Order: sequence, then structure tokens, then C-alpha cells
Amino acid sequence: MRKALSQKQATSTNIEYTDVGSNYLAARQLKKGAAGWVLLAGLGVAYVISGDFSGWNLGLAEGGWGGLLIAFLLMGLMYTCMVLGLAELSSTLPTAGAGYGFARRALGPLGGFATGMAILIEYAVAPAAIVTFIGGYVRALGLPEDIPIWVVYLVCYAIFVGLHLWGVGEALKVMFVITAVAVIALLAFVVGTVPHFDAANLFDIAPIEALGSSEFLPLGISGALAALVFGIWFFLAVEGVPLAAEESANPKRDMPRGIITAIVILLFFGACVLVLVPGTAGAEAMGTSDNPLPEALRHIYGQNSGLATFVNWAGLFGLVASFFSIVFAYSRQLFALSRAGYLPTALSLTSRRKTPYLALLIPGTIGFGLAAWLKDGGLLINIAVFGATVSYVLLNLSHIMLRIREPELERGYRTPGGRVTTGIALVLATVAVIATFFVDVLAAGITAIIFLLAIAYFWFYSRHRLVAQAPEEEFDALTKAESELN
Repeated sequence: MRKALSQKQATSTNIEYTDVGSNYLAARQLKKGAAGWVLLAGLGVAYVISGDFSGWNLGLAEGGWGGLLIAFLLMGLMYTCMVLGLAELSSTLPTAGAGYGFARRALGPLGGFATGMAILIEYAVAPAAIVTFIGGYVRALGLPEDIPIWVVYLVCYAIFVGLHLWGVGEALKVMFVITAVAVIALLAFVVGTVPHFDAANLFDIAPIEALGSSEFLPLGISGALAALVFGIWFFLAVEGVPLAAEESANPKRDMPRGIITAIVILLFFGACVLVLVPGTAGAEAMGTSDNPLPEALRHIYGQNSGLATFVNWAGLFGLVASFFSIVFAYSRQLFALSRAGYLPTALSLTSRRKTPYLALLIPGTIGFGLAAWLKDGGLLINIAVFGATVSYVLLNLSHIMLRIREPELERGYRTPGGRVTTGIALVLATVAVIATFFVDVLAAGITAIIFLLAIAYFWFYSRHRLVAQAPEEEFDALTKAESELN
């Protein structure tokens, strides 16, 4: 049945499949049952928690506190709506392909590959951005100036890619502990800064001559639009939780619980740092800081503050948690695309410990090279965000199309509000794609070129060599077969 169906697809859509033997998938196995919903929630928080310690504050310089507040509210709404859609999709199609798998089912092979590549660009570049912030925190903790900062980047990649090579169960548990330390530090920061909050500090950026500029929006409407990219940094990569579907204990139940719990926690901490960091140390000063939380505490308690030192060290844990977890994410997305033949199949080979070693090492090498060459976290953020926003458009569209085309599909969880919910996320994601060009045309242009080259690779090469037995492809094949029988 599957072979006949593949031949039919080849004649109607120019997609050609290769049938592989049992040894192919046997060499590409992930460890089952390594994560329950609590670990999945921890994974979701870990993906993003570095965004509370660094990166988001650069939006203060782009749009002022009012512009960044608007960005946080809009992007918080977008992510909440999208996460509710992903909770449904991940409980319905629980494979390591996650975003690629969802879009593959809803939008076909080209849509699936485009989504997977957009996600892969995001996840391969985001650790490079994060590691530059880790370097900033390490410098603040006293790293001698005569030690090149690229050494810090290399050590981070070597240690944390190495832990993932050790095994997913061990890696997720280490990640959970690191994330817990970062969460404790955020709570300590909140307790230490609330008594010193002064609303006047939020509006200390002088308005410029721009359309709509005011004390609330000192850089005008265009500044608020530019700040949208940094509003995304509060939540970037939480959508990666479904990438652990094949390694979870009960994906139909655990995926929705894990990802929804994660977004609730992230909304709370994002709101706290957005208000308290500039509310204590001033929006203008914090708009250029590499380590805003410790600097805000030192502004209150002095340079020798023990609390600031603790948050500085724990902030490093937060950055490490996100770095560590996104390494997991890029390896699983690359693994799934490779296993299905969209990218070279050798990249999905797994070790005796069931870890995709080439899918860990190759993007890690590229990320280290980007960080060491550019040393510009802001530029790398913008590249990652452009890839992310493109994937968000396609992910939300996938949920809507599946609801329309397959209303009777068995779903472990159903999104409240259905298509309306993901429709809101789709509109906001489209606005976010446009906003990336207002912030950094170079970063958006570079990412767009990489994305288009990947699409050309698919069109001229890999679409003729897809693997019929890959889980995401089998889902689609079975659906078409059942449709023909009916």
C-alpha cells in the first residue's frame, strides 16, 4: 500500500520516496520514556529563561519602556495562542519532527521542510547568541581580559554538547537542576527589587522627533514596532517542547501539560523583569547592559552586593540552561529532517546511547564559529528571531489547516477557541516577520538568503529522495491510504 501510494505521489506532486530496510531506522532510534510532563515543563522554561537575564533589555533602546511593554503584551499573546495550538498538534502527531511534522501533515512536504528549516535556523543560531551573553556574564565575574572571549564560547559548546552526547535522560535532569537554580535567582531578584521600584525610572529616555513619540513611546511608533523582536526574546524557543515527543513517557497527555505550564511560568517572570529592571536602574541605562539584572541590583545595593553576585552567578546558570536545552532542540529538528531524507541521511545516525551525534556536533560547530567570528549577540538574536517568526506563521497556519481538512482526526487535547486562537497568533506572527526588517535589515536579509538556498536544495535534490518509512511521512501515507479506501 505504502509503495503504491509513494509512486502515485511521485507522479502527482513530483515527490519521490525511497523505501529503506529495517536497519535504516534501527540506526536512528531515540530513547523512549525519558521525560514526563514535569521535565517537559522544565525543558520549556529552560529554552527561554536566558531571555529573562539578557537580550530583552536591548529593546529598551529600540522603543523605550512603553514600546517594549507593547511588544511584550503582543508577543505574549501570540505565544500563548500558539502554545495552545501546539499543545493540540503535539498530542496528535507526537514525533521528533515536531514543527516539521505538523506542517508536513497540514501543508505537504514543501511546507514541512520550510517550517523545519526555519526552526533549524532559529535553534542553530540562538545558542550562538546566548553564548555571547554567557561571555559577558563571565567577564563581569572577573575573567581576565588577556583570555580571549572565544575560549569561553568553546568551553560552553564542548561541555554542553558533550553532556547531550552522554544521553538524553541524563542531559534533561542536569538541565532541570540548572534551570531550578536560575528560577530561584529570578525569585530572589524580584524580592530584592520590589521595595526599590520607582515608576519614574521607566520613562527616563528623552523623546525624539518621531511619529507618535511621547514620554511613554520616546522613539515613536516605529520604535515600538522595532521592539517587537525583543518582545519575542522573552519567549523564544518555548515552541521546541514538542521536539521531545518521541522521548516522552506519554506524549498525548504530557505534551499539553508541559508546554502550557512552561508558558505560564515564562509570562510571570517576563513581566517581573520587564517592570523591575528598568523600574530600579532606569530604562536608558538598562537598554545597553550585557547583564541587566546584576547591574540593577548593584545600582540599589552597591558594587559589592552579595545578592547581585548571587544573581550574576545564577544568571549564568539561566544562560547555560537555555544554551543547553536549545542544543537539544536543534539536534532533534535536524535528526527528524535527516531521518526523513530532507537533509543528508547520515545526520540522523544515533550512537549506542541513542543520541544523534552528528546532529549535535555539526550545528554546534557552526554556532561556535558564528559566535567567535561575530561576537555580536544582538545580530545573532535578530537572525534567530527571523527564522523563528517565519516558522510561527507556518505552525499556526498548520493548526488552522488541520482543523479545516481533518476535523475528525483523533486529538489528545483540543485548543480552546480552535482556529480563532491560532488565527490571532498567525496575524501577530506575520506582523513580527515584518518587524524584523525594521530592526536589522542585514540580519533578516542573511536569514532569508539561507532559507531560500535551503528551499532550492529541497526542490532540486532532496524531494526526489525522501524516506517513506520516516514516522512523519508514514502519518501522511496512512491518512491518504485510509482516504482512498473510504
